[in-house]
Amino acid sequence: MAILSTPRLLLRHWTDAPADLTRLFDIYSRPEIARWLGATSGLPLTDPAQAVDRLASWRRRHADHGDRYGTWAIEVRDTGVVVGTAMLKPLPGRDEKILTGDIEVGWHLHPDAWGNGYATEAAEALLDREFATGTPLVHAVVAPGNTASTAVARRLGMTHVGRRTDWYGGEELETFVRHRPA
Repeated sequence: MAILSTPRLLLRHWTDAPADLTRLFDIYSRPEIARWLGATSGLPLTDPAQAVDRLASWRRRHADHGDRYGTWAIEVRDTGVVVGTAMLKPLPGRDEKILTGDIEVGWHLHPDAWGNGYATEAAEALLDREFATGTPLVHAVVAPGNTASTAVARRLGMTHVGRRTDWYGGEELETFVRHRPA
């Protein structure tokens, strides 16, 4: 079930098991998470049944990608606790329907997991794996003012290239890039 592991973490598919759906709802129903994920994100979730719909939409979005791209649960190996979500995926264009050739790495962590380096560790593993395929450049896009995610992007060695409106319906986002190592 794991698609990638690090010394502390497993990145795995979210499942429709009650524990996963409960945690997914717990993460994405929180205003402190939803506020950074865009006006058209459909967040925060307000009913636990919406977790099923969110999971189904992720599965549809990545159905043609195998395990190269996806939206995965971040599980702490020692405890089995899911602490958040990591993603690697083609960025959606301004229409939010047609995918671009730009690849995004991203993360959303439950507040009880903040400050442990999990986002950086998970994203680093995804970056390493994606660069090994030959991808020359990966983006991280961050809502203006989200200092925690900006700090993660910087810890990943990503370079801030300013604000761009190329993706997610034209939303203005702080954009970071990291090039494949030579």
